[in-house]
Amino acid sequence: MSGWLGASYDWVKAAHLIFVIFWMAGLFMLPRYLVYHQEALAAGDTAEAATWVARETKIRRIIISPAMIIVWVLGIALALNLGIADGAGGLGWLHAKILVVVALSGYHGWAVGYAKKLAANRPTLTGKQLRLLNEVPGLATAIIVVLVIVKPL
Repeated sequence: MSGWLGASYDWVKAAHLIFVIFWMAGLFMLPRYLVYHQEALAAGDTAEAATWVARETKIRRIIISPAMIIVWVLGIALALNLGIADGAGGLGWLHAKILVVVALSGYHGWAVGYAKKLAANRPTLTGKQLRLLNEVPGLATAIIVVLVIVKPL
């Protein structure tokens, strides 16, 4: 399947990167929303907590989840174009990138699940833990950029 995208490869890669930016923007925002939501719950401010539920739902439905799906579809197309299914050599960096993206997708799932927990008024983490978890997307992004640009593997 190597090279099957032909002249459209650069367009697919550009679209992939655009939707990665959308997904990451959402993943940078949602955990911060969770911190504010949890603080509103702790303060007993049910009106403010309800506002955060609405915001979290919108960012999830409009930005984060659709962007993640598009990133995966385009990313798979790009990986196939590079020959990942054909056993092409020199793609260790791509395998590592996919591993990090799988972990980031799991983080996405965790954040969505925790937003739903907060909506049900069942927080299980401290504000400090949430703030630390807020750094995961940034770290994952840095690793992915190095893997894609430097290709150390």
